[in-house]
Amino acid sequence: MKLVKAHATNYRNIIDSNQVDISQSTCLVGKNEAGKTAFLKALECLRSTNPDFNDYGKIENYPRRYLADYDSRHSHGDAIVMRTEWEMDDGDVAAIETELGEGVVTGRIVTIEKSYEQEGTTWSVPVDEEKVLDILVKRFALNKEERSCIGSTKTTARAVSALEAVAERTDRQKELLEALKKFRKGSAQCKAIDILNPRTPKFLYFSHYDRMSGALSINQLNADKKAGKPIDNGDRVFLDFLEYAGTTIDELAGLDRFEELNAKCEAAALRITEQIFEYWTQNDDLEITVVLSEGKSADPAPFNSGPVARARVKNTLHGVTVPFSERSAGFIWFFSFLVKFAQIKKSHGNVILLLDEPGLTLHGTAQKDLLRYFAEQIAPKHQLVYTTHSPFMVPADDLASVRTVEDVVTRDARDRKQSQGTKIRADVLTTDPQTNFPIFGAMGFEVTQTLVIGKNTLLVEGPSDILYLQAASAVLKAAGRAHLAPQWAICPSGGIDKVLPFVRLFYGNSLNVAVLTDFERGQKRKLDELHKAALLDHERIILATEIAGKDEADIEDFFEPALFVELVNKTYQLPKAHALTVEKLDAADTTTERLVKKAEAYFRVLPAEIPEFSHFDPSMYLLQHPELLQGKADYIEKTLARFEAAFAQIGKFLP
Repeated sequence: MKLVKAHATNYRNIIDSNQVDISQSTCLVGKNEAGKTAFLKALECLRSTNPDFNDYGKIENYPRRYLADYDSRHSHGDAIVMRTEWEMDDGDVAAIETELGEGVVTGRIVTIEKSYEQEGTTWSVPVDEEKVLDILVKRFALNKEERSCIGSTKTTARAVSALEAVAERTDRQKELLEALKKFRKGSAQCKAIDILNPRTPKFLYFSHYDRMSGALSINQLNADKKAGKPIDNGDRVFLDFLEYAGTTIDELAGLDRFEELNAKCEAAALRITEQIFEYWTQNDDLEITVVLSEGKSADPAPFNSGPVARARVKNTLHGVTVPFSERSAGFIWFFSFLVKFAQIKKSHGNVILLLDEPGLTLHGTAQKDLLRYFAEQIAPKHQLVYTTHSPFMVPADDLASVRTVEDVVTRDARDRKQSQGTKIRADVLTTDPQTNFPIFGAMGFEVTQTLVIGKNTLLVEGPSDILYLQAASAVLKAAGRAHLAPQWAICPSGGIDKVLPFVRLFYGNSLNVAVLTDFERGQKRKLDELHKAALLDHERIILATEIAGKDEADIEDFFEPALFVELVNKTYQLPKAHALTVEKLDAADTTTERLVKKAEAYFRVLPAEIPEFSHFDPSMYLLQHPELLQGKADYIEKTLARFEAAFAQIGKFLP
């Protein structure tokens, strides 16, 4: 059974949430007090893993401004809080039809709802009871006369009543009645519900505030538990940890098993630690230990006597251990969540996770790690619904799974505010800008991290470099020669002085970066700064001068002068009187050997009606006319050889 839709009504600040589509992982984004938690709690109470949370509490949670009008607003029954739709899989259908007969399931969608005064839930399963009855009648071979008491009855429960009304039942009628009575309330619908109920996931709600206690007084907790006193959430998570370790609070009270219980706690701590540090990239030098010891008289009560379980975190880099409660709130939450999730999986199997503001105190990159944990460890096996207002917790690569949560306020004819209650919408870009802010932030971050760059990024100076490289690479690839591998994302950085800030900006992303940049003598200091930063190996910074064999060079200097002159003439359709030649190019500016600077100088003395020289125009022309690089001419071959040398050097840095 998979949850596909959820619709909350009449709960806290939710009047009508709208029907919400639920995917494998669903992210609810909204401002503080928008109603995100209310929606999760309304969903949890439908089928909670917490046995103490099975009542919505009408007085506490029905929308207060309408509480006085409850009876008139719901004159035909109780107020429904949550209505859900679930989709049966093939196994669910097979389980029903094995019990009730082939072909009795008429659809895949099951509805489950719950109201305020209801102890349980109301189900609707698409089962054809008339067909179930017909199958049973045929199985027990009732003749026409024996079937007459059932008549046109279409439900199994009514068939039970009809059979019970028969004064003297035949053996076959008795067999049919006995079979029907095996169904709860004699109903095939109830039988289908009973089959599906254990196959339907429960909801595990876990809040940002649910964090494991750092220490646990075994005697005190055992006494509180026996006295029926409520257990603090933090202590409850610690109990989950102990159960995950394979022990219980009762066992811990027995001092004769200290060593064995210590071993179990250590094993569980190591197991959880391994999971944490697969996804916790903030600090790899931590170890978690849980030890049992006797309380000391100077310790605060109730940790001053009897056995006490203490969680500690060791920093192996600094060689120091500290109490678990003194670590960062983000780390404590992450550990606590993994403990709770592990134990719930162990005790309840298939659950749907409801996470309220997960990772709120985590650093942005740690929140990204948490998203990765969701995608890799939770989503493949469990559905997940979580709330957030952090842009780092919004899956920018899967906006279809995002729903906005907004406390909608309108104004009446007198311009007075009127609350419409919490609304949840799938159209994430049409609501309040403050509600959308985390989504816009996530999209902006994703753009800067993925659209501009790639995992393997080649930094060049500008757009013209990209076009030159693409044009030359295409020709070389067609000829079966070394070319630019498609794994490279070419990104303009703006020159050698912009490379260092760029690399620093994306340094934490573990990118594979190479640089192909123009170089002139005045940039030596900038190159030295780039080398000193040690963010890139020296060989990853490829200067155009190395390829062109000049002291100063741009990517245009990969071209032989004759080919560059031909490219410029064809790009600008220069008239014969002003056509560029190698001689004119050399004479245009004798202070530099850079072809592009010479071309700029030449164009400055041409008549005004001739367009101004641009770096971009010749590169675009070459991309559109690759035939200029095709042929056997010596100047074409020398040009391609330089590009080929550059591509070979760049290719060395691919994994």
